[in-house]
Amino acid sequence: MKKIECVIRPIKIDAVKEALTAIGVAGMTVTDVRGYGRQRGRTEKYRGNTYVVNLLPKVKVEVVVPDALAEEAVEAVMETAATGEIGDGKIFVYQVEEAVRIRTGERGEAAV
Repeated sequence: MKKIECVIRPIKIDAVKEALTAIGVAGMTVTDVRGYGRQRGRTEKYRGNTYVVNLLPKVKVEVVVPDALAEEAVEAVMETAATGEIGDGKIFVYQVEEAVRIRTGERGEAAV
């Protein structure tokens, strides 16, 4: 199994969710996060003063999928989250050794 962790723009969450659901991803965890990368933040004016906003709002999407579905899930996120501009986000893929469904005790891919 693979854990796919995506940090994307907040406006892209609905499109990413629909794309992942369409390929068979059963569930996901979505978290509002703040951060920066090459974008390095932006400057804003408020009441005549200029402020540097270093930490930009992003959304982190986490899914665990079978190995066979991992590449398709990464491609789905890349296609739907991309705008072609700096700040589109990142995708990280991790190996998952075990998953356990607490309610039933199912293990492995059956727990996902």
